[in-house]
Amino acid sequence: MNDDVMNEQPSFRDSVATISKQGKRNWISPTQPKGRLYNLRTLLSIFYLIALISLPFIKINKHPLFLINILERKFILFGTIFWPQDFFIFGLGMVIFIVFIALFTVVFGRVFCGWACPQTIFLEMVFRKIEYAIEGDAGKQKALKASPWNTDKFIKKFSKWIIFWLLSFVFANVFLSYIIGIDELKAIISTPIATHKGGFLAIVIFTSIFFFIYSWFREQVCTVVCPYGRMQGVLLDRNSIVVSYDYQRGEPRAKYTKEQQANTGDCIDCKQCIRVCPTGIDIRNGTQLECVNCTACIDACDHIMESIHRPANLIKFASERNIADHKPTRFTTKMKAYSVIMLLLLGVEVYLLTSRTDIGITILRTPGQLFQEPNDSTITNLYNYTVLNKTFDAKTIELKPNNFKGTVALVGEKNIQLKSNQSYNGSLFVSINKNDIQERSTKLKIDVFENKQKVSTITIHFLGPFKFK
Repeated sequence: MNDDVMNEQPSFRDSVATISKQGKRNWISPTQPKGRLYNLRTLLSIFYLIALISLPFIKINKHPLFLINILERKFILFGTIFWPQDFFIFGLGMVIFIVFIALFTVVFGRVFCGWACPQTIFLEMVFRKIEYAIEGDAGKQKALKASPWNTDKFIKKFSKWIIFWLLSFVFANVFLSYIIGIDELKAIISTPIATHKGGFLAIVIFTSIFFFIYSWFREQVCTVVCPYGRMQGVLLDRNSIVVSYDYQRGEPRAKYTKEQQANTGDCIDCKQCIRVCPTGIDIRNGTQLECVNCTACIDACDHIMESIHRPANLIKFASERNIADHKPTRFTTKMKAYSVIMLLLLGVEVYLLTSRTDIGITILRTPGQLFQEPNDSTITNLYNYTVLNKTFDAKTIELKPNNFKGTVALVGEKNIQLKSNQSYNGSLFVSINKNDIQERSTKLKIDVFENKQKVSTITIHFLGPFKFK
């Protein structure tokens, strides 16, 4: 940004648009956007909302397509169940997601916030549209707020709040269905409250949070709570493509006249870009953490430029380098580094997912137990085992020796019978001929067979008598 523009509003970076000088809330009532980008966002939002609401009802083999059951530590993704033993896969997935966010922000800024974030979609494409339909555009909303309470104001406000509460209730149920499952949610709704007090309380809490956010807190989620805006200040550089004002073309600003003067820019200071901004900023002041790249200002400015017969794209997706140096976007070293790191992490994640077995098993020596000598030729160790069936199908598990001649004997049973999603604990004895033991602690391998097919090999430590050489 050139010095002339910066000097026009020297204090704009010392304040937040949603907070007054007295520290009170500045209520933002943006003008309803109109234009091709807003229409595209609306279409994408419809797709997102349909997907969000319908996914809990989709099942694979009678099981949810998606389930994030934190309470039972059970996660289902695309019909495949994951347990706490697979948490390292999720941990790496979160790291990949963070790297992706960083890479995406380095290249495209905060466009995710304006086009795909659920907070923005719910606020701008659902609740705000209802508000426009009931109370009118920004001017009518401000007039209604300033007017005394009467029948018209009561009907409009009460109608809006009732609809907001009902929508909050619907969205609360949708989000809860991702946590406990649609079947459990149906049970909570269809049975008396006394039998599902916890579930009913969760619905009330979720509904209240949604209602509070979208009826009052609103854009402050993006400007105060969400850390993404702060993070982009670290990640953005001159090559990042963000919603930008072309100050080279727009400055100096001047009121519109039919005959444009030679020493003035295309910006006529109509302030339409400010009026449509959902966070109340002036994009002409440059990139700000409050900007969610919703592109409402682009539509507003393009409409004004078209009406005064000047070229569009005074506000557009562009980098500082594009505008200041008139140079095309280039793939920088930082972008390459993030891309390489992300590809490596993705490779590891794919390997972990493809190598993941349907059976999780651990075998550990029983604490405090030494070896036993049931006869003169045999040494025996006692172990505890835990086995988990990670699938929805019943499994039969057998354990057999791999690198030693001996036996693996389960206590009380011949093999392990597991139901779907079942975890089972038990004990087993491993027996070896005394002459085969050469060390105090010997590494042994046990093969794990699932329905007669070998699925993994477990390494254990076998304790034997100490031998003097």
